[in-house]
Amino acid sequence: MHDAPTGESPHKGKTGLKRVWNALFYSIDGLRAAFRHEDAFRQEVFLAAVLIPAALFTPAGGPGKALMIAAVLLVLIVELLNSAVEAAVDRISLENHALAKRAKDIGSAAVLLALINVPVVWGLVLFG
Repeated sequence: MHDAPTGESPHKGKTGLKRVWNALFYSIDGLRAAFRHEDAFRQEVFLAAVLIPAALFTPAGGPGKALMIAAVLLVLIVELLNSAVEAAVDRISLENHALAKRAKDIGSAAVLLALINVPVVWGLVLFG
């Protein structure tokens, strides 16, 4: 007899430290792919490479510096998720479709809000 299907991916068999180890390399692959194929991600990485060290040299205290760095990292996180949505939508179909446009526009809006968040947080920490 066959077991009932679980709805899980057949690639989900790893557990414990082996799973964590594999996940680390999948994540590194994802960062490399985003850097290689996504212009916006590359630009935001370069921005982060400037802003994160700058945050460390501001007169803000530890929590303020942490907030400033977190705001910058949030941009990278949201951009990665947006790029993943775009890749998945494009994998399904390259034809113009209202739902595909909506998904991509919503992802883009999330990136915009994350970008707006950076000067707001930095301004409040440094001048608020």
